[in-house]
Amino acid sequence: LAPEHPLVDALVADEAERRAVAAFRAEVARESEIERLATDRPKRGLRLAAPAVNPFKEEAIPLFLADYVLMGYGTGAIMAVPGEDQRDWDFAKAHGLPIIETVKRPPGWVGEAYTGDGIKINSGFLDGLMVAEAKRKATDWLVAKGLGEAKVNYRLRDWGISRQRYWGAPIPIVYCRTCGTVPEKPENLPVVLPRNVQITGKGGSPLADVPGFVNAPCPRCGGPGRRETDTMDTFVESSWYFLRYCSPRFAGGMADPAAVHYWMPVDQYIGGIEHAILHLLYARFYTKVVRDLGLFKVDEPFQRLFTQGMVIKDGAKMSKSKGNVVTPDDFVATYGADTARVFELFAAPPEKDLEWSDQGVEGAFRFLNRVWRLVQAQRSTLAAPAAERPAELSEPGRAFRRMVHETIRRVTDDIEEFHFNTAISALHELVNAMYAFAGESLARVTPEEGRALLGEAVETLLLLLAPFAPHLVEELRSQLGHGESVFQAAWPTADPAALEREAVLIVVQVDGRVRARLTVGPSVAEETLRARALADGKVRPWLQSREVERVVVVPGRLVNIVTRSAG
Repeated sequence: LAPEHPLVDALVADEAERRAVAAFRAEVARESEIERLATDRPKRGLRLAAPAVNPFKEEAIPLFLADYVLMGYGTGAIMAVPGEDQRDWDFAKAHGLPIIETVKRPPGWVGEAYTGDGIKINSGFLDGLMVAEAKRKATDWLVAKGLGEAKVNYRLRDWGISRQRYWGAPIPIVYCRTCGTVPEKPENLPVVLPRNVQITGKGGSPLADVPGFVNAPCPRCGGPGRRETDTMDTFVESSWYFLRYCSPRFAGGMADPAAVHYWMPVDQYIGGIEHAILHLLYARFYTKVVRDLGLFKVDEPFQRLFTQGMVIKDGAKMSKSKGNVVTPDDFVATYGADTARVFELFAAPPEKDLEWSDQGVEGAFRFLNRVWRLVQAQRSTLAAPAAERPAELSEPGRAFRRMVHETIRRVTDDIEEFHFNTAISALHELVNAMYAFAGESLARVTPEEGRALLGEAVETLLLLLAPFAPHLVEELRSQLGHGESVFQAAWPTADPAALEREAVLIVVQVDGRVRARLTVGPSVAEETLRARALADGKVRPWLQSREVERVVVVPGRLVNIVTRSAG
């Protein structure tokens, strides 16, 4: 039981136990809920003489007051399950209670309390059920016996928003000796912070020392009153900033309803994992409030959430106290800002933590230098009037152009899915292909074809690289004669014709075993593919004395002929 539980007074056995309960309650009352719930501190308890009864087994079980049980959570009474709850496990160890495993552990599991899913054991009629189903069945049993009822347990608590500091929204409350606590009149809102404030750091709100702010008439009776000098925590303001962004200069309210209707909801929210609970909860709460008040019609603030990882060094978050900080100014002076961007986006998926690596930085720097040298080597060729791409390309030309347009497709798709590391990897491959084409392959194509394809490839490379290395790309495009910023240019689109291959190799299987391979055009019809597979000379012997049950076609990959015994 929670020490504050109202049943405790009725359960004490005698005066000695009553004094022990009072002392334990006083000790617990000196601590905050956060301290009581902390997992890294000893679990204190007081055993009562009265027992409890387990209704499922009709057995007596020990009854304790426990500091980590809160009256504000559920009913203030819990059934401790030390085998499957860490706080209960700690409590049981501290007080010499038996620890019975009620969920089967996975093979090789080592630890204290097991909090994962699994099959129920040592649980009577619940044995063999998964945990979620066992919870439902146990609840149904208690309800049927009249021993309990199902209830939704909300984790939301009262929201303390007052702070003893100047920088925050004033709380619009006036204290009047006659009327008590009185909210400010709507026409007097918002209450504005005074400018002539001395920040002394002596404790308490600085507003309490500003008579012109503190002394205010009672909104109800007009008599003398005192304003509330606490301010709202800054998360109150940060809970609706996105609405204000829609019309930051609007003077007629929180935001212009027409602008909010146009811009909201936010398509993509990007933030650290520390924002994933409280800030987003507050922001959603505010959005629902202003919707219910009829201020705006937006229902949800954010459509998609992406939480990025942190940059760590030597296995720990960068911190001056740990001496593992990389100074941005020094880094940029040596490598440039683009190197930092490319390294951070390439070294790990953005949702994962990134381990800072000097070798990785050098690799990103070398890649950008390769791009620079590639463009410099082709500047004279690319600066001339653009060459027309021949209607018919050579085989090396077709393969190279296919590579360029496959890279457009890959990078576009990867950026959409926040797979920046694989997008940059695709650009590495494209740069390698461009060096190869500008070397050996260039001798196998006409000068016009080579100029046209290299020109298209360089323009494409720079456009695709721009989000990752904008400074380098702006400089190179300027050298190539582009007057406008790269961010005024259109994003490249893959040419479907360039992506088509001359021929596709199709694997033919009979009952899952490879029996033949077919070379077909890239857009061959399924019926044609099916007919060719069935008629192939290497396949027919495997169909003798068999009946074809069905033919499965995976376009561009394989044909699987499924058979059964004839007759």
